[in-house]
Order: sequence, then C-alpha cells, then structure tokens
Amino acid sequence: MTGKILIVVLLVSALFAGVAMYYLQVYAYYETVTPTGTDDVQLTTLDGRRETILYEDFQAIDAESSPIRFRACFTTQTPLSTLTSTYEQYLGAVPRNAPGWFNCFDAETIGDDIRAGRAEVFTSERNREFGIDRVVAITQDGRGYIWHEINECGDKAYDGSPLGDDCPDREIGGN
Repeated sequence: MTGKILIVVLLVSALFAGVAMYYLQVYAYYETVTPTGTDDVQLTTLDGRRETILYEDFQAIDAESSPIRFRACFTTQTPLSTLTSTYEQYLGAVPRNAPGWFNCFDAETIGDDIRAGRAEVFTSERNREFGIDRVVAITQDGRGYIWHEINECGDKAYDGSPLGDDCPDREIGGN
C-alpha cells in the first residue's frame, strides 16, 4: 500500500512540475509592451541612421528573462518598394516562434513569406544588446513583424569561440 501511495505522489508531483514548467515558458515571463506611438518601428537607412516609419496597429510582447523573446506586429501603408530602396536589408533572419496566445505573430507563415519573396527583412538596430540585432520583416500587403536575431558575434560569444575584431565591445548596446 505504501508503494502505491508513493507512486501516486510521484506522478502527481511530476504532473504539477510539467504544468508549472509549461506555464512558466509560455505565459509567466511575457509582458505586453506599451507602444509609444512614435518610435516603436524603426529601420536603419542605407547610410546608417535609424528612422521611424509610419505604422499602425502595433502590438508587442517581451520578457526580461531572455534578450530574444521580443515579438511585435504592426501594419504600414509605406510601399515595400520604397522601404527596400531606403533601408538596409538584413540577410539570413529567421523568425522565432512566439507563444501561441500571441496570435498576430506566426513564425512559420512569416518565414514562408520571406522565402517566397512576399516579405523583406530590414535592420532595425544592430547590437541592441551585445550579439542581438532587432530586425523587421514587412510583407507586400503591409503587415510587419519585429523580433530579435542573434548575430555572428552573439553566436561566437554564446558558443565560446573567440570574438573577431569586427565584434563590438560587450558594453555596446541600447537596452
């Protein structure tokens, strides 16, 4: 009888731990970002300046637990052709999954749009934190998405490789 009780206690504990871990990963650390309404969506121009573009319907989430948990969605009326001729494109960006409850950000669909040429990815801010770039993808129909991308220096720092001379000091970064 004691063995059965012990097994039930272990199973209930494991179930509780699993539910708690799921909740912590998907819900607990994320906070809704309050938009400023003036500089939430910025792109880097071809000559290296950051500019705010026209945007509406901005929604974002972030978490202090990781520098790559930021996700945002918005719309813009600015034609994609104008954006590509004015702002620095970002090569190799791959959108990261967002929690399922953040409905506007579907990483798989965004990735498909990028691969199919229906969306372009732009640099918002390089080394926002050391090794982390903010990127913005905008589709042909004006839907926009923002996330953080680990850059080459970040990859080197996190896997322990020596940093190259082209990497900035670790103190560089905005937030």
